[in-house]
This record gives sequence, structure tokens and C-alpha cells, in this order.
Amino acid sequence: MPILPTLSTSFIVLSGILVAIGWIQIAKGKYKAHKNTMIAASISALLFFIIYLSRTIFVGNTSFGGPDNIKTYYTIFLIFHITLATGGAILGVVTLVLAFKRRIDRHRKMGPITSIVWFFTAITGVAVYLLLYVFYKGGETTSLIKAILGT
Repeated sequence: MPILPTLSTSFIVLSGILVAIGWIQIAKGKYKAHKNTMIAASISALLFFIIYLSRTIFVGNTSFGGPDNIKTYYTIFLIFHITLATGGAILGVVTLVLAFKRRIDRHRKMGPITSIVWFFTAITGVAVYLLLYVFYKGGETTSLIKAILGT
């Protein structure tokens, strides 16, 4: 298993688990524990993003190496995942900002939506990882820098 994709996927899974724990904590009225858990979930998601972005810039993205007859389905699924992840990240930042600004009424409304989007982001992220590195051998990987410089 390639270490960086495995590591980054582990952080996104951890983030999803921490969000679930935070959801349980807030339902039980454990506000301080909820805050700390959600900060940890955010840090985990940020670590995922830093590893993913670094790998994309310096190593590149791995293309789908599975059968051609499912490549189109994989691509559609990947686009769905990327859209979900982008939306989830934006919702996450907005939800955190609302909490830190003590706009708790709006935070309470946004939190469950953000959490559900994040759960689906984590699940689809794991599916992408499995399709790229476990179920099928990954295709070519090209560095973004090499692609830009044409080398």
C-alpha cells in the first residue's frame, strides 16, 4: 500500500469518526468535550488536506488503473466525491466560524448538515482510495509540477 494515500485516507476516516463522537457529545450536553472533539476532527481533516495537496503537487495524482469498462463510472463517482468534499470543507469552515463567533443558533442549524455531508465525504473518500490502491492497481502518476513545466 502506498504510504501517503493510506495516511491521508486514515486522517479523513479519523475526522469522520471524531465528528460522530462530537455529535454524540453535543446530544448529551457535553459542550466542552464537543468543542475539543470537533477541533480535533478539523485538525485531522486539515492534515488530510495538507498530505493530499503535498502529494498532488510533488508526486502527482494517480489515474484509475481498473478495467476500462468501469472507468467512466469511477470518473463520475470521483467528480461526485470531489464536489462533496469541496462542499463539506466549505460547510465545515462556516460551521466552525459560527461556533467560534458564538453564533450558536446558526451553528446548531448548520452542524447536522455539515456532519452528514462530511460523513458521505469520508465514505466516498475511502471508496476512491479502495478503487485506486486496493481493488485495482493504480494507473500512472504524474507530478503537477512536471505537468506544468512540461518535463
